[in-house]
Amino acid sequence: MEALLQELSSASQLLTDFREMYEYEARLKTFTKWPFQENCKCTPENMAKAGFIHCPTANELDVAKCFFCLLELSAWEPDDDPWEEHTKRHTCDFLSLPKHFDELTMEEFYMLEMTRLRTFICKIGRRTINSFQEEVAATRQRLVDYFGCRAQLPAAQPLGDEPAAQRPGGSTAPQKEPGTSEL
Repeated sequence: MEALLQELSSASQLLTDFREMYEYEARLKTFTKWPFQENCKCTPENMAKAGFIHCPTANELDVAKCFFCLLELSAWEPDDDPWEEHTKRHTCDFLSLPKHFDELTMEEFYMLEMTRLRTFICKIGRRTINSFQEEVAATRQRLVDYFGCRAQLPAAQPLGDEPAAQRPGGSTAPQKEPGTSEL
């Protein structure tokens, strides 16, 4: 659970940090150790124009992520065109801007930023839910291992879908809400 909370914390920091990446120069500055500098299509300039920022890891030095749609790509080849690679894998509203970012009205910018935030929250939300489900499954397995037989733990069921035999009192009749009385 602590890892999940740490991931949420770092995600909220990225949300703030990425807001500055609307500026081409800010994106370009992230490519200081980019392996493809000259004589190729995926130069830092072209990567930044396509919305990417450089996010290297210890194992992969050529990881790039779109600050807007969060598409993350690695294993770049010198002839890979960043704009093409981005558009063929994901629809990104930043790449679809009808005019240069600096020419947007305040209303257009806010609409664009709302889209970025929605994309970010959905992606982080899915990742959080998946992490939580994995932790639940691991905890369930630890309980099964500890108590022995799998039959001792009922299978997980969605809320509200209890079979009649498992309702309190074993009744198949609908249950009254607590605190209500029949007239």
